[in-house]
Parts: sequence; structure tokens; C-alpha cells
Amino acid sequence: TRKNVRDAIESAIQRLKLFDRAGPTGLIIFSGAIPQNGGPGSEKIEVYHIVPPEPINILLYRCDSRFYLEPLKDLLREKDVYGILVIDNEKAAVAVVKGRRIAELKTFTSGVPGKHRAGGQSARRFERLREMNLNEYYKRVAEHANQIFLKYPEIKGVIVAGPGPTKEIFVDKGYLHYTLKDKIHLVDTSYSGEEGVREAIKRSGDLLRDLRMVKEQNLVRRFLSEISKDNSLAVYGEREIVRAMKSGLLDTLLLVEDLDKVLVKLRCGNCGAEYTHIFSEKEKITQLPQILSRPCDKCGSKSLEVVEEKSLVDHYIEEAEKHGVKVELISSQHEEGDMLKRAFGGVAGFLKGYRR
Repeated sequence: TRKNVRDAIESAIQRLKLFDRAGPTGLIIFSGAIPQNGGPGSEKIEVYHIVPPEPINILLYRCDSRFYLEPLKDLLREKDVYGILVIDNEKAAVAVVKGRRIAELKTFTSGVPGKHRAGGQSARRFERLREMNLNEYYKRVAEHANQIFLKYPEIKGVIVAGPGPTKEIFVDKGYLHYTLKDKIHLVDTSYSGEEGVREAIKRSGDLLRDLRMVKEQNLVRRFLSEISKDNSLAVYGEREIVRAMKSGLLDTLLLVEDLDKVLVKLRCGNCGAEYTHIFSEKEKITQLPQILSRPCDKCGSKSLEVVEEKSLVDHYIEEAEKHGVKVELISSQHEEGDMLKRAFGGVAGFLKGYRR
């Protein structure tokens, strides 16, 4: 109602008064009339504030029937890091892309004039000077690019782009740091500079997805290779993974992202005993009602009720965070991911001590 909107705005204003200024990553305020147990008419104004872990580069006021969470969800998505270098003989730009966000951007101009068309000795001398200036320009761009890219040891790839042959010359002459060599991918763009960065991101969509797929495939292949060894450091199956995680032995968890399973926690309303079950979506429909109708194993009372239900993927990610385990989400849309899902239940991992 209009009154609820006014009250929510006033509550948001009062909450904002607690802050002198927003921090470097911004500030998020949620304020709204939330229905309580009584349904319509039982609304209560609730206010929440969040300091995001990374900058949110939008200023937004939104009045809706639900809280707008999409920018926060973007922060929670996996953020692969890529370097972008766009260059021609007039200008260049170096950027770092994290997820969907450009985290760093630096632009350069060469100051090198176009090719001299006059004949004779002066033209040849001019061309030599021009080549020397271009070489210094390439070195300057590469120096800054190396400083920026090497700050991100997790960088997945470096896209070198531009409208002409300059990018090939730049790569072939080895201006970039040797550790980046195997991560370089060339992309044609119509623009250089900052516009070229945005164009390179758009044109590299399929390539970036392919790079992620290759990484996933290699992880599964390593798992399959490791599991066949004596004294293998690979584990799979829900029980083995949970045991390794809780004992602090698990280093990396491989998790199929579209695992069609849910974790359901039950509690006896009489004695408080708790039980945990894992179902596929189909199993939940048929088996859960039967389990709820059974007596409690501890007190015999027929008062079991569902107290929590979540996807198994979310559950494993939360547990991994608690125990400091690295999570690698694997798509089942490629052969290796499908094999991991079908043959190993979609849950596998490497124990500590495994050498990648």
C-alpha cells in the first residue's frame, strides 16, 4: 500500500543516518513491509543494510513487491579473471575483467605519426625513426600490462585484440611476460582503446566459455587418471567426500553444477531428534511423505516435520567454505562432466597432497 511505501522509505532514511558516508564498495539498503505469519494485513517494516564485498557501480532506487537482489547475486557468481589488451599503432588500452565487471582500465596513446609517403633518403630515415618510436610505445604498453596482469595470479587468459596487424606483431615479438605466453588469445576488433576493450569482451564470449570448458574437462581427466593409481588421492561419493571434508583432508571439491538432488532435514516435534536425507527431485515426491508418516526412531512418536530443505549443490558449497575447501563447479554439458555426473554421482574431489 501507499502507507507501506512511505513507511519503508522513512525507515530507509533513518537507517542511512547511521552512516557518515558509504564505504569504498558502496552501501545497499533493503526496506519493506514484510508479511508475518498472518498474511495480508500483518506486514511489518523491516530494514536491512549490506556493505558489499566488491564495488556495486549502480545507483538505484526501486519500489517493487520484492527486493531486487540481482546485483548481489552477480557478486556471488564465479568470477573468472581475464586480461584484455587492445592495441594499434595510435592507441592502446589494458584492462582486467572479473566476471562481468571491468576491474582495471588504463589507456595509452603512441604519439607516433602515420607512415611517411615522400621518397628519397629522408623517407627511409623517417621510417626508421618511426619504427624506433613504435618499439618504445610497444615496450611502454607491455610494461604497464605486465604490471597489471601479474597482480592477478589467478588470471585465466589474456585477450590481445585490435583492428589491424599490430596485435600479431606485438605478440610475436614477445613483449608480454613469458608466464602469460600460453594464455594469449588473439581477437579482431574494429576499435582500439577503451571502445576496443568493450568490443573485445563482446567478441570473446564464446572463447571465454571455451576456456572454462577446457579447464573443467582437464579437471575431470585428472580425476579419472588419479583414481586408477595405487594410493590414490582422488575420492568420490557423498559419504567419502563428507568424511574427507570434515576430517580436513579434502583439498578440492569437484561438483556438477546441475546436480538434481536436495538435502532435507527432519526434526521430531516430540523429542527433537534430527535426521538428514538426500533425494533426487523425483524421489522427494514419492519417498518424503512416506518417511514423514513413520514414527521417530528414538521416541516412537509420529511427529516428524521438515525443518530445512536446500539443493545439494548449495549445501556442499556452504560446507566447503566452512572447511576451507576449494570448489570447482563442473558443467554436465560436455562429455567429461556428464561422465562425472552419471558414473560418480556428480561429487568428487582431490585430497590434500595431490599435485596438479
